[in-house]
Amino acid sequence: MSISGFGVHTAMWAMEWNRAAAEFAIPEAVKYDIDFLEITMLDPESVDAAHTRGLLEKNEVECVCSLGLPLDRLPTNNPEGALEFLFMAIDKSSAIGAKAMSGVIYGGLGQRTGKRPTEAEYDATARVVEKAAAYAKTKGMDYGLEAVNRYENHLLNTSDQAVMLCEKIGADNVFVHLDTYHMNIEEKGIAQGILKAREHLRYIHLSASDRGTPGRDTIAWDEVFTALAAIDYKGGMAMESFITVPPQVAEALSVWRDVAPAREEVLTDGLGFLRMKASQYGLI
Repeated sequence: MSISGFGVHTAMWAMEWNRAAAEFAIPEAVKYDIDFLEITMLDPESVDAAHTRGLLEKNEVECVCSLGLPLDRLPTNNPEGALEFLFMAIDKSSAIGAKAMSGVIYGGLGQRTGKRPTEAEYDATARVVEKAAAYAKTKGMDYGLEAVNRYENHLLNTSDQAVMLCEKIGADNVFVHLDTYHMNIEEKGIAQGILKAREHLRYIHLSASDRGTPGRDTIAWDEVFTALAAIDYKGGMAMESFITVPPQVAEALSVWRDVAPAREEVLTDGLGFLRMKASQYGLI
């Protein structure tokens, strides 16, 4: 994936991506010397792609897009509906100028059966993702599979599972997307997860253990950056902190309180801490 350097998830400024959010967040990216934005699209169909693209190009900021599927349009319960939604989201992401689309784009936030995932579920998921990724490739885009914690989705919780699905699909534009918040819950060790995904890892969320300010939390950050340096990591590093969480997302993410006193603290102290660590380990 051609995205590299430091990015910030747009939940820092707004979860609902509209014209006002774009006009707020994109100049902030310039202000804080951010290389790219991860634009989360709760409702991709409503996004004004031309407006966002114009602002990104004017400010020379790159982007990736992220989302999850609606729970009634999953590969496991409605494969045709899932593909229709994914094709629409890919079209919108491409129109924005995104280098990739990533996230829970193999399923949905809150997708759980109460049982272990089955081979039939993985097969159904792989069939849909293979077609969606092939369509993304025609747009020059990569397609990321984010492993998230067991409370958000039951299919991909670990690096091993994300690698398994990536290899099951076998497309060269499909990659693994890890997140230190989720890894802190699910992996035996964060470094182990990064090392296992090394051949497929092209994107990582650098998230605090409470989704707040990196460096003021319990993530083993030296372990994270040692492992990234060990695999000669060249992909995107996006700080993800949930400062603005609307009710429909708060329930899915189980965010019930402020995770930081202000976004300025996260953007100065948190982003500064991550950049210092990346520089210390020779990643930037």
